[in-house]
Amino acid sequence: MGKRVLLVGATGMVGGEALARCLASPAIDQVTVLTRRATGQQHAKLTEVLHRDFCNYNGVEHCFATQDAALFCIGVYTGSMPDEAFRRITVDVPAAFFGVLGQHSPGAAVCFLSGQGADTKESSRLAFARYKGIAENALLAHGFARTHIFRPGYIYPTTPRTEPSLSYRLVRGLYPLLRRIYPNIGIASTDLAAAMVHAGLHGTGNHRAPILENRDIRTLAATLKTP
Repeated sequence: MGKRVLLVGATGMVGGEALARCLASPAIDQVTVLTRRATGQQHAKLTEVLHRDFCNYNGVEHCFATQDAALFCIGVYTGSMPDEAFRRITVDVPAAFFGVLGQHSPGAAVCFLSGQGADTKESSRLAFARYKGIAENALLAHGFARTHIFRPGYIYPTTPRTEPSLSYRLVRGLYPLLRRIYPNIGIASTDLAAAMVHAGLHGTGNHRAPILENRDIRTLAATLKTP
């Protein structure tokens, strides 16, 4: 039988790429998406459940049952909202998700979209680093069958989109040049999604540590392109 995958963040840049890859994978029989707004996708494998409060899963706990893998792709940009809301999405939302998943599918493989610079000592002055570190520690404490924490650098959007700020517009324009000079500066959204889906299904090969830095993600993604 094929795998069952639970995905959150499917309307975002990386989550959308991950959803497309899951639907195309012959190794996956069912994809359950929890989302605040419709993805616009229709597929025989897809079960889409609209849900508003991602800190409270009362009424949708069944979505977490008997899952083989879970992909957590929810994230927001630093400075895009007040600190209280930023912390809620970056810390409280994943903590709630991991808690319910641990109750219903403790044997699942979990792939978590974190970020470069995450501080598991939880002492960084940078809110992004500190909050991502707190979320990573919450995930590791659950002891899932497999845990894969992805820490990408700049994520290059391979599909045209409206950038959230001038700085992002500038980085996107310069990225093709910058990656030639600094290959490890970031990763394409398609490569990141491919690596996350593969890790959820098959693991990360010789990379045994739960945390994958940007270089590790690029290495894994490159192996997936090999004929």
